[in-house]
Amino acid sequence: MDEFDELDSETNARIEGVIERTKDYINPGLSRLMQFGGFGDVESTAEGTVLTTVGGKKYLDFVGGFGVFTLGHRHPAVVAAAHAQLDLMPLSTRTFFGEPAALLAEKLAQITPGDLQYTFFSNSGTEAVEAALKFARIATGKTDFISTDGSYHGKTMGSLAVTGREKYRIPFHPMVPGTEFVPFNDLAAVEAAITLNTAGVIVEPIQGEGGIIPAEHGYLAGLRKLCTERGVLLIVDEVQTGLARTGRMFAVERDNVVPDILTLAKALGGGVVPIGATIGTPAVWDRVFGVNPLIHTSTFGGNGLACAASLAALKAIEEENLCQRALDRGAQLIEGLERTRANHPSALKAVRGLGLMIGVEFNVKDVAELTINLMAQRGIIAAYTLNNPKVIRFEPPLVVTPEQVDQAVSAFDASVTDAVAMLEGLEA
Repeated sequence: MDEFDELDSETNARIEGVIERTKDYINPGLSRLMQFGGFGDVESTAEGTVLTTVGGKKYLDFVGGFGVFTLGHRHPAVVAAAHAQLDLMPLSTRTFFGEPAALLAEKLAQITPGDLQYTFFSNSGTEAVEAALKFARIATGKTDFISTDGSYHGKTMGSLAVTGREKYRIPFHPMVPGTEFVPFNDLAAVEAAITLNTAGVIVEPIQGEGGIIPAEHGYLAGLRKLCTERGVLLIVDEVQTGLARTGRMFAVERDNVVPDILTLAKALGGGVVPIGATIGTPAVWDRVFGVNPLIHTSTFGGNGLACAASLAALKAIEEENLCQRALDRGAQLIEGLERTRANHPSALKAVRGLGLMIGVEFNVKDVAELTINLMAQRGIIAAYTLNNPKVIRFEPPLVVTPEQVDQAVSAFDASVTDAVAMLEGLEA
């Protein structure tokens, strides 16, 4: 705890108490991992792009909740909407109609592509995917799915079954049966995998946890054409890419693709309240809910508090032109990261991404992990991707300023330089 020696005893005790309670009552392994990674402090307050810890340190948040904090922390319009709804009715009785949910569903129908019209509300991304899988099965009368290697769709049983890394699936075997995994960006592999029992193909427009790997131009359009021809539903997981993150309101718009089912979460709650959404076409909804409108439900899904916050978030995204800001700041960030890659070709393999969903791939995992630690020491929060720890992700709030991007680029460059030197010293 040397880093806290200058703090008063009460603050030190508070930090140590939180760490000990996390170890004793939440997750011992995670507690050790966080301390080892240089994150042995306690978050306290956050606003915009800046996080402040109990220890008094300030950090620029360039993880952004893995897509949650599109509007930054505590966006005033979203906070005000949540406060107003708290004074009215935060949770639904599930007995009468709910106005915030109806207004939000209408807004989503207006902004999503094509004939996507109906929304089922849940509380998270993995729940949104669970609903999508169930809906695809009942809408088609088929049971199987095709997913991609390196994909990430959540960790509940259904969404985990279509998540493309065995490390997370094997401990929970037997999985929900019926998923075949194929290489990402390989249209021919999908075509070969489709059978008479395939209900749907599920895909991310950018593989987030897979290492920030965008779909190649034409891949999503090819999937759309193939699914239509073969009577298979196309499920697009925009939990992380949706709502301006890639420079478009939805990443599928890059290829003018309309899925049969689209999933959202993360940014939808405006960084204030959790919410998930599964959005489908009239054809899908009629088959799913036409016979039994209670075939799939959620006690907390569509609650007034979350929907009011989401409405305010969508309004802010549009009014503040965050799609364009994602493009502008993303181009600036990529340019800066590319300069570092050019200076360290033996350490850095690639910089890639769209908008402000950017990944830097290292040649050696240890260099990536040490770089994250050194960036934290310089006041910048970054993280690696779950399915590819060689890739550091940058997903800051879309309200990030040009000066803050420059600050992050400078810290990254210095951290890579130090990490390479430190590891070379160890090898020597």
